[in-house]
Amino acid sequence: MTSLRSLAAVLFVIYFLCVLFLVGFAQEARAIPAFARKYGLPCSACHEAWPKLNSFGQKFKDEGYQLGNERDAPIYQQPTYWPVAMRITPHWHNESAGRTPVDTPAGVVEQTVNTSGFDLTGIDILTGGTLAKNISFLLVPSIDVGSGTVGFESANVRLDNLWGSPWLNFKFGKFEQDLPLSEKRMMTLSNVGGAYQLYHFVPPGDANNDEFASLGENQLGIELMGHSENDHTRYAASLMSSTNGTPGLPAGRSYDGYLHISQGFLVPHLGLQRVGAFGWAGLRPTFFLTFGGVAIPGAGRGNRSFYRAGVYGTLYISKFDVTGVYQRAEDNVFLANAAPANDPTLLPAGAQGPIWNTGTIEAHYTFSPQLFFIGRYELTRISRQALASNPSDLGNADVFTLGYRYYPFMHSRDGLAWHQEFSTINFKGLASSGKDQRMSSYFIVCGTSKI
Repeated sequence: MTSLRSLAAVLFVIYFLCVLFLVGFAQEARAIPAFARKYGLPCSACHEAWPKLNSFGQKFKDEGYQLGNERDAPIYQQPTYWPVAMRITPHWHNESAGRTPVDTPAGVVEQTVNTSGFDLTGIDILTGGTLAKNISFLLVPSIDVGSGTVGFESANVRLDNLWGSPWLNFKFGKFEQDLPLSEKRMMTLSNVGGAYQLYHFVPPGDANNDEFASLGENQLGIELMGHSENDHTRYAASLMSSTNGTPGLPAGRSYDGYLHISQGFLVPHLGLQRVGAFGWAGLRPTFFLTFGGVAIPGAGRGNRSFYRAGVYGTLYISKFDVTGVYQRAEDNVFLANAAPANDPTLLPAGAQGPIWNTGTIEAHYTFSPQLFFIGRYELTRISRQALASNPSDLGNADVFTLGYRYYPFMHSRDGLAWHQEFSTINFKGLASSGKDQRMSSYFIVCGTSKI
């Protein structure tokens, strides 16, 4: 009996390790390998490590998924060519939430709460390419595995090289803004490390929260984008509906604007370096017209402003690259404190328009297209709180993320990846006791891209 129990224990351990190994072999691909099949190129032609674009891949994207040859138009493709990819991310993760209030017989105390288990993300179906010469598209339906609801992460059409000029490309629909660091191609996936504070952070008590205004989310609108022939000089200007990418008309009469300009320069033996600047500004209503005491949809009034603006630089040294981004942000006092602009007396005592600064340093070491390492440090520092009574450093955040990814194989039909990541964030003074609050994620992600 003892030997049977020992054998069962060994088999269980082997089974668990096998499951853990397989669970690690999936990742959320942010590319469409069908492009490689279409042009007869390896995935590494456009990607340093999938899905991170190299300079050639960025130029291919800026050209509207075209190379300027006879393979661009879909009518000349093999009938079997179908530019579609599907992705889902089975994974195992451990989440730790420090200084969480917990009821005990002795009263409420703060404890660290740890949870872990196997999980799934939603299902994305990616399709993109050309409809005709100089007319390109991207469509990404997404199915939530929990609710079964269907949404669209991206749905846009772009007219490329208008009047024969690469400086004029017009996009319409839902799309990712031309950001200094892309959240749709980011190399980290955990609950803590899977989003940039750069785009999502708001100070404590600021009512202009992530759902209200988030530059990291794909937005609905139009974009005019252009670049030089070698793609070293680039610009993108967008006008967006103020709905944070959600279908439907905005709450009030307002739009958001975004502008990004950058310049690349080639350094011998090092590669293409880049510097740039970006800015996002918009308006949001602070009160609504009502009928019978109920807000009338779309009748928002008392618009007040917010902005995000920053500069960045990317340095390449052989297989190592590092990007640094600085951003300054401000929300109007009425937006931040959820007060109607037509009645300033409803502002709480000491109300202010918060101002904060974000710094991001992200480094990659690409050993080969099959193996890369990533490290990132993010910090946010609030220079003016939403309430003057708040401690000056309340809510300041520091985030550290480390990870690596290995592709046993990656070709123009499908791919497999092993990805591990650890990320931790510390918020200054946000625990109910007034102490710092830390949250951490350990993430082993598993999934394949099948085309």
